[in-house]
Amino acid sequence: MPPAHPLTAWDDPSTRRAWTKLITCAIAGQVIWPVVWVGLLASYVSMSITWTLWLFFIPMLYAFYRTLLQPAYVTWALRTRRLLREYAWQVFETPESGIGRMPDMTAGDVWLSFPHPERSVEMVPVVLRVHIRSAWWRRRLGRGFSTEKTAQAKTVWFAGDPCFAGVIAVPGPRRLYVIHQPPSYGKSMSAALVS
Repeated sequence: MPPAHPLTAWDDPSTRRAWTKLITCAIAGQVIWPVVWVGLLASYVSMSITWTLWLFFIPMLYAFYRTLLQPAYVTWALRTRRLLREYAWQVFETPESGIGRMPDMTAGDVWLSFPHPERSVEMVPVVLRVHIRSAWWRRRLGRGFSTEKTAQAKTVWFAGDPCFAGVIAVPGPRRLYVIHQPPSYGKSMSAALVS
């Protein structure tokens, strides 16, 4: 007898393993980057040689930046889990994508189009905002020509509602990344994903 409810992406053990890797890296970074920053600062203070400041300045600055940035990775990992528990994976072969050229997008924003859940003829673009974690996706989507890198994202898994938010991944799943509609990000997405 078929299940009463369709399976969600979270019901797949490989999805849970991919998410566990994502949250483990986020939490490890939450511990490692502050330790690196404090360690570099302590090394500099103990050496107390003025010219060594230039050796420590850039790594210390980057470690401090990552220390401040890391809580966002944990938050996004938790939002990813919430979406994966709600929606099933859908597989799309070479989904339509592009760079910029859409309202409310900057020149560097990459977008993907997925079918509207209620009107399958209509396509809904969803944005991958410029962010350090989106670099892998941005190098592979929206170029309009085929390369070895674009072939890595030829098949895209999507779990979510393109009118709101979702998680994209390459088959496996790997490279989990949350994408969203620009207007929903500030108000509806945070309210819905935090509740």
